Amino acid sequence: MAGIGFELKKLFKATGVLSMLRAYGYTGMITAGPMILGFIFLLSVQVIAGKFGMSKNETELLVSIITYSLLASMIYSSIFSMVMTRFVADLLYEHKEGEVIPSLEGILCFLLPTGLLLWGTFLVFSGVTFTQGFLSLMLFGELLIVWTEMNYLSAIKDYRGILISYVISIALAVLAASLLGRFYGGSVTLMLLSVVLGYGFMMTIDMGLLYGFFPNSQKNHFDFLPWFDEYSDLMVIGLMSNIGLFSHLVIAWFGGIGHQIKGLFYAAPEHDISALFAFLTILITTINFVASVEVNLYPKYRRYYDLFNGHGSIFEIEQAEKEMLTVLDHELIYTARRQFYGTALILSVGLVILERLPLGFDALMEGYFRILCVGYGAYAVANVLTLVLMYFTAYEDAKKANIVFAVTTTVLSLVSLLFESKYYGFAFAFGSIVYLVYGINRLMTYTKRLPYHILSSQPLLAVHKKGLGTKLYLWMLSMEKKRRSL
Repeated sequence: MAGIGFELKKLFKATGVLSMLRAYGYTGMITAGPMILGFIFLLSVQVIAGKFGMSKNETELLVSIITYSLLASMIYSSIFSMVMTRFVADLLYEHKEGEVIPSLEGILCFLLPTGLLLWGTFLVFSGVTFTQGFLSLMLFGELLIVWTEMNYLSAIKDYRGILISYVISIALAVLAASLLGRFYGGSVTLMLLSVVLGYGFMMTIDMGLLYGFFPNSQKNHFDFLPWFDEYSDLMVIGLMSNIGLFSHLVIAWFGGIGHQIKGLFYAAPEHDISALFAFLTILITTINFVASVEVNLYPKYRRYYDLFNGHGSIFEIEQAEKEMLTVLDHELIYTARRQFYGTALILSVGLVILERLPLGFDALMEGYFRILCVGYGAYAVANVLTLVLMYFTAYEDAKKANIVFAVTTTVLSLVSLLFESKYYGFAFAFGSIVYLVYGINRLMTYTKRLPYHILSSQPLLAVHKKGLGTKLYLWMLSMEKKRRSL
């Protein structure tokens, strides 16, 4: 994520437990804030909905609308997010801070109309009321903006402002749901409205933070378009990663434990709730990667590549490579070990806590939770491996790994529908393990020949890919010239 490693390095240099906790807390906000927010919204609104007399079917519809909006917005925005993260990182590296906000405005001009059109088409045939559909459309649009803002917020040093926006958003949503339920009674529409208000507030505050931090040149809004041709692999990586991560949830809705709630909205509560809590276990590795691997690896990585720019001897380059790969191995083993311990702790202690919550955890849900924790743990470590591959610009290898992940989990999840419902989680777990093994193989193969990839696998002359993005960009430039000439 653009810029977070540089700032976190300062935090981790500070001594004391509180400084360390603050550094990890800031990392969690940037990397997983909106998803955690959605998790809290789902739980809070469910509790409030039950307190104010909503029926089980109404509560399930509410949760399903929110879940559908979250997953759909994440999957659609994932097509663009990695390319935009790369573009923003390049802008910051070139000290073009004035073009960051124009790029945000430009990508939203593409993302919002197309996304809202697709989601609106689904809602027309979904079977919900007009008001519920309109609120779902608003929530989807807010989420698209929020996921996009995350690509930019990592460059901001105002972590306190980001934290305040999250806390107030949660408080506002819970307060709105409580007040609306108290005075008007519980309903899907009112509870959904409270979630829209919560995410809308977070979206607005985060946008204010971005505009307050970056200067705005008010030009070059669409300079990022050629990046989608140059880094098309990143589009595939982002999409395949999310498909692999969530396809098993959607497939389970149409299995033996799934049922239709209303129209096109389906759910498998036993599987969904278990997966939701198991998904949180990946935060251990996600946060640790950004806070530890990037911060500790970057100095060695930077020194190694700087030596290739004519400033180092062969001996110095070999020594720097050895030091960098030693740090990389240490950090990857440390990250995997922490994920393993975290998963083991959650499996032993987490189930005790979950059984005491009013979620109706039974033997089937406990089985799902156990196997999905293993699956998400394997996914988390494998995802770190592919992130490291992208660190070394091995986009082709990272793309292949994510395609393997998406295809394996999706196909196996479809096959699992032929078996008893208690075996559903094994498809995702096995697919994640395959992803992990493949990622280890690709990273080991790539790092064994680093000098070759840096010196010999590159083209002698820079070759710029020209696809739809470049053509659209050139067309927009020509239209702008014609407008100015009039």
